[in-house]
Amino acid sequence: MKYSLTTQGMLERAFRFFPYQEVVSRTLTGIHKYTYADYYRRVNQLAHALRQLGVNRGDKVATFGWNDHWHLEAYFAIPSMGAVLHTVNIRLPEEHIVYTINHAADNVLLVSADQLPIILKVRDQLTTVRHIVVWGDDAPEGSGVLQYEALLAEQPDRYPWPEDLDEWEPAGMCFTSATTGNPKGVVYAHRALYLHGKMLGMADTIGLSMRDTVMPVVPMFHVNAWGIPFAAVFLGCRQVLPGPRPTPADLVQLISQERVTISAAVPTVWLGVLNELERESRDISSLSRICVGGAALPRALAQAFQEKFGRPMLHVYGMTEATPLVTVGTLKPHLEQLSPEEQQDYRDKQGLLVPGIEMRLVDDEGNDVPWDGTSIGEVWFRGPWIASEYYQDERSSEAFIDGWYHSGDLGVVDSEGYLKLVDRTKDVIKSGGEWISSVDLENAIMGVPGVAEAVVVACPHPKWDERPLACVVAKPEAAGSLTKEAILNGLRQRFPSWWIPDDVVFLDEIPKTGTGKFDKKLLRARFSSHYQIAAAK
Repeated sequence: MKYSLTTQGMLERAFRFFPYQEVVSRTLTGIHKYTYADYYRRVNQLAHALRQLGVNRGDKVATFGWNDHWHLEAYFAIPSMGAVLHTVNIRLPEEHIVYTINHAADNVLLVSADQLPIILKVRDQLTTVRHIVVWGDDAPEGSGVLQYEALLAEQPDRYPWPEDLDEWEPAGMCFTSATTGNPKGVVYAHRALYLHGKMLGMADTIGLSMRDTVMPVVPMFHVNAWGIPFAAVFLGCRQVLPGPRPTPADLVQLISQERVTISAAVPTVWLGVLNELERESRDISSLSRICVGGAALPRALAQAFQEKFGRPMLHVYGMTEATPLVTVGTLKPHLEQLSPEEQQDYRDKQGLLVPGIEMRLVDDEGNDVPWDGTSIGEVWFRGPWIASEYYQDERSSEAFIDGWYHSGDLGVVDSEGYLKLVDRTKDVIKSGGEWISSVDLENAIMGVPGVAEAVVVACPHPKWDERPLACVVAKPEAAGSLTKEAILNGLRQRFPSWWIPDDVVFLDEIPKTGTGKFDKKLLRARFSSHYQIAAAK
């Protein structure tokens, strides 16, 4: 049959089969709980309210907020009525917030109460936004801002979803940061969100099911929280949404209190959770799957969760252009017979390609390189949830070529088909004509006792073109005692001499990007003259 795969079908399934399943949402004022039946009613009311505000099919509606039940309501109301959900990254600099909203031509902006001052500050620069609606609080007097609950209060609880909604129509939109210039917009079709959601329910990916209580810590403003909220509604999962600025203590409490079975976050978040658990023991025995992505998984972090809590970490990899997941670090059955150390060697990698996606590994000349675990190439992807272009952006021609997305990631693939990223093309260190992987060095440094965080960046060098520089944050108990020599000695046991960083700098904090990743671009700029200055001395 000709049957369109849309968010409408995902939403209706949750309402029909899981009306009593809970959504738990941490807010500024406490914990909010309701069922999918309540959720469905409010999604319908939101669609009516947006229509009343003049939102038509194909119009963009922006969100600017945290992982909470209000945001989840927008996730389905907006695309199911035929409009386009644009999740704006709240951690972008002001000029990029303005650019993304204007470039998308958003008509209405839904914003968390504590984020409203940011929007009001730049409101005069937002050329297309007709209405601003605040979640979770009263609108300030005289601000012209509408109050979300008041808008919904008088609306009918059933909306006439358009029956002719096509799966190829746009449903969502995110912007990905660029190495230079403004962020690049990626549009997701209904079909992409639907198929990606089904993939997340497969047993050999992350296996979401109606028996799970899922807590996406990765922000809903960043690649749809890895697609988890869409899949969780579709599959009838109980959801726990961690709300505004969750601390490691908040996350541990939610896992323990709500018996979370699966959660997803970047490595820096899990490092914080680990430190919190080491400070104060809590029951996290319900947690069966710990998904980590967005940056390389430090081996020391994975081993700590395995050894102390008996919980392996599941490495996932993706990008904004891919909705986002393309590989998951599940082990093949015969690899589970290996020693724990050998199994971890595979778990450290980005993993196996998920069903539905194709991958190539390609050299600088466009030739496929062998999957032998040593030959390096750029990773290319294609598939039903891979974007085909950037939104109204001439940079599309640099990344989408002949039906393949050129990721800019360098990697190797072993004979089992497991992908291991070596570096980003912009992060790899070229020293004396040879490549050095910053990722491998970072993972090794993270295993040195006393290290809390580590980043390795390329710094210009008068003789070798570039040399690695290690930027390290010590754990509180090791501050003042952790030495440069201890770190370098830890590396000398594993890498050739020419890989070893020429210097180590200790920082109080490593800067993060808007999505919680280490900001290598900022560190490269900060230390761009480090070795030139040293040579001059």
